[in-house]
Amino acid sequence: MANKLLLMLALILTLAAQEPLDTHAPVPLQPLAQQVRRLETALNYLGQPLLTADQKEINNAIADADDIAAVKRLERTLDKYTLAVVEINPESRVRVEQGLAKPELVEGGTRLFLVKVLNQAGVTAPLRVTSPNSGDVYITSNGAAEPKPQLSPHDAQERWASISMYDKPPMPRRLSGLGLEYLILEVYSRDGGQRSAVMQFDTGQTSQDLGFRSEIMVLFTALPAHAVTLRIRDENGKPSAASLLVKDRYQRVYPNPSKRLAPDFPFQPQVYRFDGETLRLPEGYYTVASTGGPEYLTHTKEVSLDVNGPNELSVTLERWIDPSKFGWYSGDHHVHAAGCSHYQNPTEGVLPKDMMRQLLGESLNIGAVLTWGPCYYYQKQFFSGQDNPLSTPDRLMHYDLEVSGFPSSHAGHLVLLGLKDQDYPGTKRIEDWPTWDLPILQWGKKQGAVVGFAHSGWGLEVQTNDLPNYELPPFDGIGANEFIVDVTYPNTVDFISAVDTPYSAELNIWYHTLNVGFRTRISGETDFPCIYDGRVGIGRDYTKIDGKLSYSRWLKAMRDGRSYVSDGRSHLMDFKVNGREGEVQLNSGTNAHIEVNVAAYLDPLPDESIRKLSFLQKPYWALERARIGNTRDVPLEVVVNGVARARKLITADGQIRPVAFDIPIEKSSWIALRIVQSSHTNPIFAIVDGKPIRASRSSAEWCLAAVNQCWTQKAVAISRSEREAARKAYDHARQVYQQLIAESQEQ
Repeated sequence: MANKLLLMLALILTLAAQEPLDTHAPVPLQPLAQQVRRLETALNYLGQPLLTADQKEINNAIADADDIAAVKRLERTLDKYTLAVVEINPESRVRVEQGLAKPELVEGGTRLFLVKVLNQAGVTAPLRVTSPNSGDVYITSNGAAEPKPQLSPHDAQERWASISMYDKPPMPRRLSGLGLEYLILEVYSRDGGQRSAVMQFDTGQTSQDLGFRSEIMVLFTALPAHAVTLRIRDENGKPSAASLLVKDRYQRVYPNPSKRLAPDFPFQPQVYRFDGETLRLPEGYYTVASTGGPEYLTHTKEVSLDVNGPNELSVTLERWIDPSKFGWYSGDHHVHAAGCSHYQNPTEGVLPKDMMRQLLGESLNIGAVLTWGPCYYYQKQFFSGQDNPLSTPDRLMHYDLEVSGFPSSHAGHLVLLGLKDQDYPGTKRIEDWPTWDLPILQWGKKQGAVVGFAHSGWGLEVQTNDLPNYELPPFDGIGANEFIVDVTYPNTVDFISAVDTPYSAELNIWYHTLNVGFRTRISGETDFPCIYDGRVGIGRDYTKIDGKLSYSRWLKAMRDGRSYVSDGRSHLMDFKVNGREGEVQLNSGTNAHIEVNVAAYLDPLPDESIRKLSFLQKPYWALERARIGNTRDVPLEVVVNGVARARKLITADGQIRPVAFDIPIEKSSWIALRIVQSSHTNPIFAIVDGKPIRASRSSAEWCLAAVNQCWTQKAVAISRSEREAARKAYDHARQVYQQLIAESQEQ
């Protein structure tokens, strides 16, 4: 009898020890649902989304009126992706069991799994994972995975993986304390075939449970990857670079963005490849979307990779437009090789060859790579005052400077293009630079540089998208804030930037200053990879260049206003008034005859994900926003002194069409063309009877009020030694606007 009791007790203890970690106290649906949404967002960003059917089930579960049933439905859905189930008991001890997810990896790539956390103690420390098989695998610049050279052959063999928790936004760095949540585990495999890994989970010292229960050993199978040779040709049949977005039948992105290193960037789903290069993929079926940027169509093809076959992928790019054939060259004056989404360590950003690949893959004629605060002292070595040696005759890369992360940054970030010297006189470090903008702009102009403001709308947002509008912005940001002062000094500021911030904030201050007679231009920019990290050239400046393409000619055309800004999906080429560019003389009572060649391209079906967005949400400029109903028509408008005076519909089918308007001009005015939230020309100045442009007293009054508001926000951050000079500059601006108010007779 005693033996039977002992056997029954042993069986009970064994079953208790084997009890799965799948129970927990009731969890409220609302915070769990928010965590699940964040999880979905992160998995989408990392290129391994949940299956479509499971996304639908999550939506249905969250809509379930029964909270308890809803939580169970969410668990059943997410448990399929769970590799480890971690229990934190009331004493904060951790134990773990293997979950239901298939432990499948891919050679030379990363797969993502979920970690289910049952948090009985309400712990809010980070959940950590360690493994003796992880931590010493590094992806080198040529894409190979290698262990640290000082490892012994045995250790190098054992350390085949890189295993870590993904704790970057939108995922949290710490546990929430909720009784149930799911985290993301990244596993990179150097090798193909079967490999085992021991993984231990903890939330800090002494949190491990006894008897090795805080660790599991998982036998992984890594699918072998095979080299696919790429044959990439441009529209002329010449070897080229292309943007490639590769997905398998489960919509997983290859190579997976997680743990990518240059030349592939982890914050982009696509990769850029040249003709003759390779992609490494496991056997299977893929869709490959290829393009060369917004001037190209996107083509998608299905590819079957057979280990026994000749694995090549042929891509032929197809343009819908080539503005350079008409003398219009694309440029992005604001991209970075360090900071924001880029790597900070150990390489302190990326190298010129990595940035050149981005520019070529998006078919930009010119890219200005701007050194700025992050990694400044490392990246400034690439500044030479000349085109980078990687440049080609029709693809130029040039390093210049953004004054961002400098003491004057509060007044507005500055873009200085065409510098000969990157160091402000008398300075050795960033901290020594001026604390406001005017001295820096004047220093840049003395070098012959073209200078202006970056991401102009920040600090200038209001709650209306009317143009022009008379609401006073807060002037509390890092956009074209102190521009309102600097523009009153002749030959001091050449442009403000557009496309990478809300269009109404960018254009409103520009319209007001044009209305009182100033002639600052606009130029398109992306601020890659900060405001936008999807690709370079989201914001572009198309300049008309006569003769051979060069950086200096591009800057001159930008300064002279022989340009239009665009998202690359619409084009306003050869804009003229009475056959002239720049300035035209008119007699009172005569018409302005306006001509332009217009082209735009929209997909036949609308993209509701863009159209439903507020004008204050990205993408701020996108031709899709201009689409009329379900047609492919978009409105082309003539703007006179900030007001739309005429409008014609343009079919966005990729065809170039000549368009003409005749507009009566009663007084000296500036005239421009726009497709709102997609493209905008620089103005042509129509001078009537020799009088200066004084189009609006209300604009002059807005400008004066703006100077006062700007001073309230910026003065406190200007150093004491410079504050008196700054005060005099602001007083100068006030006097200029007061004089312009007196000279402007009409509202």
